[in-house]
Amino acid sequence: MTRIVFAGTPEFAATHLQALIEHGHQPSLVLTQPDRSAGRGKKLSQSPVKTLAATHQIPVLQPEKFDGKAQQTLLALPSPDIFVVVAYGLLLPQWLLDWARCGAINVHASLLPRWRGAAPIQRAIAAGDSMTGVAIMQMQTGLDTGPVWAQTQVPITPQTTAGALHDTLQAAGSKLLLATLPRMLAQTDVPTPQSEIGVTYAKKLTKQEAQINWQQDAVTICRKINAFNPVPVSHCHGKNFASAREIALRIFAAQAIEDETTTAVGTILCESPEGIVIKCHHGAIRVTELQEIGKKRLSVKEFLNGKSLAGFVFS
Repeated sequence: MTRIVFAGTPEFAATHLQALIEHGHQPSLVLTQPDRSAGRGKKLSQSPVKTLAATHQIPVLQPEKFDGKAQQTLLALPSPDIFVVVAYGLLLPQWLLDWARCGAINVHASLLPRWRGAAPIQRAIAAGDSMTGVAIMQMQTGLDTGPVWAQTQVPITPQTTAGALHDTLQAAGSKLLLATLPRMLAQTDVPTPQSEIGVTYAKKLTKQEAQINWQQDAVTICRKINAFNPVPVSHCHGKNFASAREIALRIFAAQAIEDETTTAVGTILCESPEGIVIKCHHGAIRVTELQEIGKKRLSVKEFLNGKSLAGFVFS
């Protein structure tokens, strides 16, 4: 029987773990990040991977880091045939990459070498890529630099959000992992080295970059709105100088439209149940789903029921 050790933390990883279990590849051990405080009450919350592992009575280890104690614990166990890593979130030392007979493999949500790093899904959308995908690579100590066993492509449309793409890629990644696992275990061929051409890095997201810059063009702004949905969510602040009222909004969905007026950027051009149109440096965006901070997320039609943004300028 194949001995697999699995490492992962969020829902993306849990979907891959579930696929392995359902197809007769239940890991003998799962590694996941330590329980973290979450929510308003700051209660300790376990990762989706830990929850799933517990459901299937799979032993779980949660090292804070791979120090001497963690090394001693893991190397005292029988060596696995393969070490599968999906969105784990901790750097792995060389001794751990070499632990399994077939080494460590990683499921990464991009078409490598494009978008190595922490936020490949969001960066692909924000950059305007028309295609992304999932790669399964043999892990090295470099950041997502290892040779690739297999890749599968997934299209990105102007309406694709990070949330939707995440779900599509986790399904595609699970399927690709199951299809590629026999090849990796057999070791009858070798993975393909990544090209040194076209390397890009997907740096971690920040809340600051999710603030809308109305000096950018409408297409760029809409890409970022899609990329930051569902987190950290694009946001902006508006003021009505006639009434001195202020408002803070989170914007979940918008479309880029043509507009050649010389109105100041950030100005509300019009509003209707079809959308709130806001001027940008080049063109305008039609907002269709938004949330006033502290209130419910709403469609524009629901939002405008008893409320108007006429006279507001956003910055």
